[in-house]
Amino acid sequence: MINLDEFKQYGYQLIDWITDYYSHIEDFPVKPDITPGSIGQQIPPTAPEQSETIDQILSDFNRIILPGMTHWQSPNFFAYFPANASFPSLLAEFLTAALAAQCMNWDTSPAATELEEKMMQWLQQATGIPMEWRGVIHDGASMATLTALLTAREKALNWQINRTGYTSPNRFRIYCSEEAHSSIEKSAKIAGFGQDNVIKIAVDEQLALIPEALEKQIIKDTRAGFQPLCVVLAIGTTGTTAIDPLEPVAQICQHHGIWLHIDAAYAGTALLLPEFRWMIKGIENADSFVFNPHKWMFTHFDCTAYFVKDPRALLKTFEILPEYLKSGPLGQVSNFRDWGIPMGRRFRALKLWFVLRNFGLESLRERIRNHIRLAAEFESVVLDHPDFELMTPRTLNVVCFRYHPDKINDNKNLDRMNKLLEEQLNRSGKLFLTHTRIREAYTLRMVIAQTNVTRDHVTHAWETIQHQAKTIKE
Repeated sequence: MINLDEFKQYGYQLIDWITDYYSHIEDFPVKPDITPGSIGQQIPPTAPEQSETIDQILSDFNRIILPGMTHWQSPNFFAYFPANASFPSLLAEFLTAALAAQCMNWDTSPAATELEEKMMQWLQQATGIPMEWRGVIHDGASMATLTALLTAREKALNWQINRTGYTSPNRFRIYCSEEAHSSIEKSAKIAGFGQDNVIKIAVDEQLALIPEALEKQIIKDTRAGFQPLCVVLAIGTTGTTAIDPLEPVAQICQHHGIWLHIDAAYAGTALLLPEFRWMIKGIENADSFVFNPHKWMFTHFDCTAYFVKDPRALLKTFEILPEYLKSGPLGQVSNFRDWGIPMGRRFRALKLWFVLRNFGLESLRERIRNHIRLAAEFESVVLDHPDFELMTPRTLNVVCFRYHPDKINDNKNLDRMNKLLEEQLNRSGKLFLTHTRIREAYTLRMVIAQTNVTRDHVTHAWETIQHQAKTIKE
């Protein structure tokens, strides 16, 4: 094992490697064109009995691992939603790893807890989330959604299930739009509601949840003996970034006594822009809200901001105090181990602090606005091209489109052509796209959100898409 002096030597070497990597990141294929198992075959089946040098390990990293990586920080990455990084965030991750603190409560690292509290307040002020709410950092929006459902369950039954387990035939119902994220169904399975009790509500032409359809379903379920528990509203669906209408849905939830959780995992970062605050009009009548700075706010994964109106209900759901944790000023401070499922917690607030201070809100807003401008420009060229079509109106910086030559109207053939186009583009390594389905049609998604993306990258991507499309046989 290396000593402190050797660590310093290799540390400088890795800084040089990282600097060189980011200087030449566009030289790598965005997505590797490899066959399943090809990486694993190069790794020995058992761990070594004797020590191996860092030089050997780094050599194998460059030879085996790097060629099998998808380069999420490439400005030619237009797939999924981003997992954006930035240099201030990376520096903070160095410090987080060096401190190696387990920040489960105030006593284990007071600065970690108190910085997290401040960062949540900074985000509230910057995005328009009510200041009376309280926030905590989770590892992902899926965990935050599960946390919301469990809190809603316990509050609805006066924390009965926490004490005794499921002893009564409560048949809870969870509601979301047809376009909602799969994490809702997964959370329903984990929480014991059952996937069948996640009810998908119809969407309108903009693929947003229809409030009237929601209320009709709630009334129907109530009459049938079900207990409507929670609505998960999407501010920016995964497929298309559709915006569910918060204000009317919040009124419905208040009227029927239903927990309202807002999933703004990706689009929540746009709330830094005052012109997009309309998306959360009525939030004061919701119960919980989540968004991911690790998606579009240039903060390394993982960093999810979860806010709740009633922190007492959250604590009553998750708090547990064995003897070995009875230390420090109990009752005077926040012990974030009790604000969710995991006990162990990383020092995630540090990178958020570095990002917010080094960028500044003004620079963050300008970069986000630029991504939206670039998406509007891309949308425009798609609309102007006779062989491509827009599949749904753009909301933010995600453009949903497909290749549709004028003479082709068979949907199965169009699906085949667009699937092939996506595969060929990704295999080329020049860019990386993913797809969704809109009204059953195979649809390409262009997500313009990578930290360092420029107009030149978007222009080159569009040229590549058009060129590759011409090779697709009708």
